[in-house]
Amino acid sequence: MSVKIRLKKFGTKKRPYYRIVVMDSRSPRDGKALDEVGLYHPIEQQGEQVRLDEEKIRNWISKGVQPTVTVKQILNKHKIYFDGK
Repeated sequence: MSVKIRLKKFGTKKRPYYRIVVMDSRSPRDGKALDEVGLYHPIEQQGEQVRLDEEKIRNWISKGVQPTVTVKQILNKHKIYFDGK
């Protein structure tokens, strides 16, 4: 099973918010998640956009779970994950 850390979309048209979740890469975007590790509100003010559970994220990454490109950018901004690129 290929597991990824990715975004799960909620909200309405033009008012999206996302949960950062760990789920099987083959499941649909809004399918059942294995674990919820954070929230991302792109419309909020800069300081209130992201809430992350660093301990859970580091635990999943240590197990070999890879974040998607978008989640990787969010994690790099908060110095949780560094790809080296």
